[in-house]
Amino acid sequence: MSKTTNTKENGFEKHIVDYLVDSNKFVERENTNYDNINCIDEDLLFQFLEETQPKALDKLKRYHKDLYKQKIVKRLNDQIKQKGIIEVLRKGIVDGFTDTKLRLFYDKPVSHYNQKANDLYLANIFSAMRQVNFSPQNKKSLDIVTFINGLPVISFELKNELTKQNVNHAIKQYKTDRDPNEEIFRFGRLVVNFAVDTEEVWMCTELKGQSSFFLPFNKGYKNGAGNPPKEGIRTDYLWKEVLTKDSLTNIIQNYSQIITEEKEYLDGKGKKRIKKVKKLIFPRFHQLAAVRNILGDAQKNGAGQKYLIQHSAGSGKSNSISWLAHQLVGLHNKVGDETIFDTVIVITDRRVLDKQIRDNIKQYQQVKGVVQAITEGSKQLKTALEEGKKIIITTIQKFPHIVEDIADLPGNNFGIIIDEAHSSLSGQMARKLNETLAKVSDEEELKSDLENYDEHENDEVTGEDLIRTMIKSRKLLDNASYFAFTATPKNKTLELFGVPYQEDGKTKFRAFHLYSMKQAIEEGFIKDVLQNYTTYQSYYALLKRIEDDPEYDKKKAQKKLKSYVESHEHAIKKKAILMINHFMDTVVGQKKMGGKAKAMMVTSSRANAVKYKKAFDQYLKDINSPYKAVVGFSGEIDGETEASLNGFPSAKIPDEFEKDEYRFLLVANKFQTGFDQPLLHTMFVDKKLGGVNAVQTLSRLNRSHPLKKDTFVLDFANTAEEIEKAFKPYFESTILGEETDPNKLFDLQDALDNYQVYTREQVEEFSNKILDNVPVDQLHALLDESSDIFRNDLEEEHQADFRAKVKTYVRLYIFLSQIVEFENAYLERLYIFLNHLQNKLGGDTSVDLAQGILDNIDMDSYRLQLESTTSVVLEQGEDLKPIPTEMRGGINDPEIDRLSSILQTFNERYGTEFEDTDKVRKMAVDIAEGVMNNQEMKNSMEYSDEQNAKITNDKVVADEMLKHINSNFNFYKHYSDNKEFKEDVNNMIFGLVKEMLRDGLRGKL
Repeated sequence: MSKTTNTKENGFEKHIVDYLVDSNKFVERENTNYDNINCIDEDLLFQFLEETQPKALDKLKRYHKDLYKQKIVKRLNDQIKQKGIIEVLRKGIVDGFTDTKLRLFYDKPVSHYNQKANDLYLANIFSAMRQVNFSPQNKKSLDIVTFINGLPVISFELKNELTKQNVNHAIKQYKTDRDPNEEIFRFGRLVVNFAVDTEEVWMCTELKGQSSFFLPFNKGYKNGAGNPPKEGIRTDYLWKEVLTKDSLTNIIQNYSQIITEEKEYLDGKGKKRIKKVKKLIFPRFHQLAAVRNILGDAQKNGAGQKYLIQHSAGSGKSNSISWLAHQLVGLHNKVGDETIFDTVIVITDRRVLDKQIRDNIKQYQQVKGVVQAITEGSKQLKTALEEGKKIIITTIQKFPHIVEDIADLPGNNFGIIIDEAHSSLSGQMARKLNETLAKVSDEEELKSDLENYDEHENDEVTGEDLIRTMIKSRKLLDNASYFAFTATPKNKTLELFGVPYQEDGKTKFRAFHLYSMKQAIEEGFIKDVLQNYTTYQSYYALLKRIEDDPEYDKKKAQKKLKSYVESHEHAIKKKAILMINHFMDTVVGQKKMGGKAKAMMVTSSRANAVKYKKAFDQYLKDINSPYKAVVGFSGEIDGETEASLNGFPSAKIPDEFEKDEYRFLLVANKFQTGFDQPLLHTMFVDKKLGGVNAVQTLSRLNRSHPLKKDTFVLDFANTAEEIEKAFKPYFESTILGEETDPNKLFDLQDALDNYQVYTREQVEEFSNKILDNVPVDQLHALLDESSDIFRNDLEEEHQADFRAKVKTYVRLYIFLSQIVEFENAYLERLYIFLNHLQNKLGGDTSVDLAQGILDNIDMDSYRLQLESTTSVVLEQGEDLKPIPTEMRGGINDPEIDRLSSILQTFNERYGTEFEDTDKVRKMAVDIAEGVMNNQEMKNSMEYSDEQNAKITNDKVVADEMLKHINSNFNFYKHYSDNKEFKEDVNNMIFGLVKEMLRDGLRGKL
């Protein structure tokens, strides 16, 4: 009988190991050679030592006699436990008894001419072992482990779709069936653990049970997640490209690293403390590809080049910059006889990142004194350049000096790495830019922008413009290469740094390397901030549709429907109330982010920021809220500063905003770029945004956090189309889907019910079981019943339709439940059921492969959220699109006299219809006259402060209103029944009275 292809998991395992042996020249070892107590293939280790360091080994044999192997293994294990495998491979170990150094790994020499170094590198023994029994306690085994010189470096768990398992199951296996206390899984013992199937690769550097954090190690497909289809297996790049001897050596020597991060925490007394946390870093695929491609090109073409690296937020830019900087310093030409760059300069405009990059590079460097941080000024910079410091880290403010100083050192070559330069220019930098523009003929638009430039109000001119024009004016120095990292390059930046190519007879420009926003979102590194993007008009329309639908809670909907109003001070107050109510109801009330969520409010000017701060403070006080607002803007406006309004210095804003009591950050052209606060969940926008600025601003919400399941944007100033237009160039796909209509949810429910894949009773039983915290196997049984019907009873076309409708229902419910209070409990139950069932239906793999139906369900958060009628979000969709009409805030025509305008506003705001306008006008005049002539009111205006005068005013207005109960009952009823209407009338009358008394304009009405 002829042999058939082995499609099982061990067939996949054999395929990979055969390639490593046949093509990558690894040695295959039997698993009996593995010592699982000492985590070593002892025979291979001593074979390597005998071949490369016979003299050192002889010395140890003479001293330790028959115990020499035991002593070496013990010393080796002690050092690995203390420093980690990476450090031990790089630096070797020293035997303390004889002061003998043993090298455990030889790096690849930069030049082929150094024959001895080359021979030692070739003497490294790379090996692979299958079915490795890693535990002395049991017979559990890892599918593959690779070793260098007998020391394990990488573990693999493989799954094969042909046996109905995928990478998700491999991740699950690592989390639940691989005890982190086993010696091989202790922190730093392995470089990385790979979960692999034929479609995707995921990696984890530290196993911590359910808390193990797996990252994708995929190439990306169509600028999104996953891997491209190819002849053969999609994931074969792992063993064909990454696990070659040269590649693995390069990763261990120049990328993988145990770093120490400082993390803040609050101790028992509420004081901030700092603890040091060790973290093992392994590059993600795009980081490895980008840095290697850049280094390859720089080696081939030398200095004087330019590179644009378009990497989205969430791409790990600070690590990519660190890896690039310290490898550029050691980069030799092809021959290997001289370095290409004498000095590498890293420029960043983010203070926090400046320190982060500085610390990262310092941890990567092998020799002390290589990195110089410029913290004092241009003199320190000049000295560092002249002393030939290898890596200099500085800020964008010093960039003009750098350009001048580099020109004065023509014999040296420089690599200049520019981190995102999106902060607005200071006045001084703007003047410097203006001087430079004289030498640049094609920057007319920038010249006109600078003519009216106000650093406090205008955020269109940024550090990116400064860098671009400074470089242009110098005509790109021959002795410098520029490496610009940005998520959102402006057109002219793309033109200056990008790679030119021809298409349709035109020259276009693209980034040298791209990691798109789309891929970052799909891989789960950032949130899609356009997921729940709602313009004010659509928010209003959504609520309006509810009024006639018996399925909704009218009272709740009506309560939320705070009409948008037009007069300026009034508008700010009303919008502040609407924002706070929305935040309290749908963010705090629904326990978003475990009740820790924060909001940012973006306003159009510093003056408005001050007004919003006062409006927020007042309303938060009125409702006895425990929360506070912080305001952020530059300089001084109307005698107010950040410090005077906040009660603490400007520099403390980021730290203060960390505190739980501060939930709202109100900003005017500040904190809109480069501000990282993962707890930001909601953004309110009251400012026209466009282009890069829109992307940068809204991206403040996109930072991932373990508790962040979604985000929410409420926009008063822009249409969805405008925001879509701004995001499209940086996203690589259509962003917003179709118009949102609550009725669609009921249509979907009907369509799904009609497929009869589940019964109403099953849905109720499943949701009850979830709430009762039953064992997870009981949930599987219910879900499997439905998934079996789905697979066996539905035709393929109907399966695809059902699957798509399930996804849409889940997405739509998540979105609508933020705005609409559903009375129909079945909708909520169906959402819980379908949200879990979709993981059993196959088709598109969910983005978060490490989570799903098999993960433990967090019951507490489920209950909290269920009580507030929303649910834990396990997957978000991409295509919700509110289609707003052009927003109008109400009418305030200066040609209409004041009272008519106010009455028209009341009609629009409250849906009142005061048909007899003249009668109402006369009543309003009578009330204003009556209040003004009231003696108690006169005394109050003359002798009291404004607050007491207002109290008197409200009392007198109520008395005057009673006189008109018969002649204008409709108006009186609104006044007595509607608290908000009453407050507006009182305020309007008080304003009129003050003005009339002040100006003596009684008859003007």
